[in-house]
Amino acid sequence: MPVLAALAAPMVAAHAVGHADTRPLWQAWAPQAWLWALWLTVGALAGLGIARLWRGAGVGAGLRRWEAAGFALGWLATGAAVLSPLDALGEQRFWLHMVQHEVLMLVAAPLLVLGRPLAALVWGLPQRWRSPAARWTRQSGLQALVRVLGAPLTAWWLHAVVLWAWHAPVLFEAAVRHDGVHDLQHLSFFISALLFWWGLFQAGGGRSRQGVAVFYLFTTALHTAVLGALLTMSERLWYPVYAAQAAHGGLSALEDQQLGGLIMWVPGGVVYMVAALVLFARWMDAARTLSTTSPGG
Repeated sequence: MPVLAALAAPMVAAHAVGHADTRPLWQAWAPQAWLWALWLTVGALAGLGIARLWRGAGVGAGLRRWEAAGFALGWLATGAAVLSPLDALGEQRFWLHMVQHEVLMLVAAPLLVLGRPLAALVWGLPQRWRSPAARWTRQSGLQALVRVLGAPLTAWWLHAVVLWAWHAPVLFEAAVRHDGVHDLQHLSFFISALLFWWGLFQAGGGRSRQGVAVFYLFTTALHTAVLGALLTMSERLWYPVYAAQAAHGGLSALEDQQLGGLIMWVPGGVVYMVAALVLFARWMDAARTLSTTSPGG
């Protein structure tokens, strides 16, 4: 999506707080003024664009109310994941790191996709920039790339590979130890999740492809549950990097890992299953409507 760069930019510098952060919780918010400015600017541009759209053509024109609300909630969730103390705490507790990942992939990403922020962001720009920005989003090469990466099967594979690869101990530990790798981890989680949900919602918009979207959601719920179950039921510590921190949190390192796996397994799985059931219900309703309106129905 052309808007990926704007939405994903706050991921790039989310970890400069430091891995050995021992500050009080209220001081653990992201300290970078420019990062806050970037996050606030994107939100303000979208808000200004929505106001301009609705002022000119009426409330709901160009962007429905629930879409505007979806973007607002999704952008707030992005801020909660990368600007709040959750980011610093996630470097010290595995289970909080999992919460951060779930917020990015299962709360922020689908809400942002449902919010369709591109039009709002373009309308939030100064007037002389709007036409060039709109033309840029309509470039044939860019749109072709988006169609390829956002195709449901491609996005499903990409999302699955990114998720499983980063939970390999060697990569996950590298992400905790090194800021640059950590940035790359969260950026890849976020972008792959945006593509995944965008591909599914695009497929879910047409009757002939709603079944495909349901299938990919169910299989994603299945393979993420397997990963969560492996972490939860393992008697072996996958990520020793958390061992030194665990003693200060009331949980052993293994209990910390098991709680993180449980968070991925149950709440994460519920989100995928609920989305699948919603699309399945829409699919069945569309099929019933088609059968009753067909000549032989």
